[in-house]
Amino acid sequence: MRIDGALLVIDVQVGMFESPLISPVYNGKQVLTKIKDLIDRARSFQVPVIYVQHSGGSGHPLEHGTSGWQIHPMIAPSDGDVVVQKQTPDSFYNTALQQELDLKKIKKLTLVGIQTEYCVDTTCRRAFSLGYDVRLVKDGHSTWDTKTLTAQQIINHHNKILGSWFATLKEATSISFEEYVA
Repeated sequence: MRIDGALLVIDVQVGMFESPLISPVYNGKQVLTKIKDLIDRARSFQVPVIYVQHSGGSGHPLEHGTSGWQIHPMIAPSDGDVVVQKQTPDSFYNTALQQELDLKKIKKLTLVGIQTEYCVDTTCRRAFSLGYDVRLVKDGHSTWDTKTLTAQQIINHHNKILGSWFATLKEATSISFEEYVA
């Protein structure tokens, strides 16, 4: 059996949901539930689940080593899952992500996570530029309201932009990991 795809879970960490410094991420419980279901389905086909964990500096809600830095327990990694550490919005920049994907001969990625306009957007564009076949789960990423746009407006805008060039958009319920298995 050959598997050429992976589920990439970006920055779904406790601090995004429980930090006293920021409000909980928009639709957090729904997004967590969708990601957990995707993880369970990926694992049922032995498709790798790769976690990206942001390491923020001192005082950051995702400060390395703090409780906020931990991957959310609802979707915690299992033995054998890869966890890649990053310090910028780009999950590939100065990380071991591409080496891990190359090692596993992964050519297709399904992306979920937080924060839509930063880490999800940047990683999606970079994966496309590196030649990966990218699927973005349109209801599997989230962010926060800003002074100018609501979180839902940001999500809709990024789905439109990323889906027009960089990724195939799919609802979580329509994702099939069977197509990653040959």
